[in-house]
Amino acid sequence: MSQPSLQFKRLDPRAVLPAYQSEQAAGLDLCAVLDGPEVISAGAILMVPCGFAMAIPAGWEAQVRPRSGLASRHGISMPNSPGTIDADYRGEVKVPLINLGKAAFTVEPGMRIAQMVIAPVARVVIEEVEELDDTDRGSGGFGSTGR
Repeated sequence: MSQPSLQFKRLDPRAVLPAYQSEQAAGLDLCAVLDGPEVISAGAILMVPCGFAMAIPAGWEAQVRPRSGLASRHGISMPNSPGTIDADYRGEVKVPLINLGKAAFTVEPGMRIAQMVIAPVARVVIEEVEELDDTDRGSGGFGSTGR
């Protein structure tokens, strides 16, 4: 599969365009564009703007995921992790952060708040049938394979 190209449009002059932080990083870091520090109380959700819009090529998506350091040290995650940005979305990229920790957390302007992975999308043809093929698992749900 060829390497896709992402087009970015800066909506705020303070926006930091997404960037890989190491040679083999899977995710591009996303940074907060805020007028000042914003506090997320324990249990609260804050929608954090990134200050840019982008054009993802058809057949691809952006998966927005929590940063492992913020999650492990402070309990900062995303309520919809991973979040999907579809190829036809052209609005501002924003990240919903949730504080699952016990203490308030302050998001600073320019802070790296999430990571974005660009991935191919497989689209399927929907087919309604009367019966499904049998498997060993069958209709066993959550935890059914952990015997």
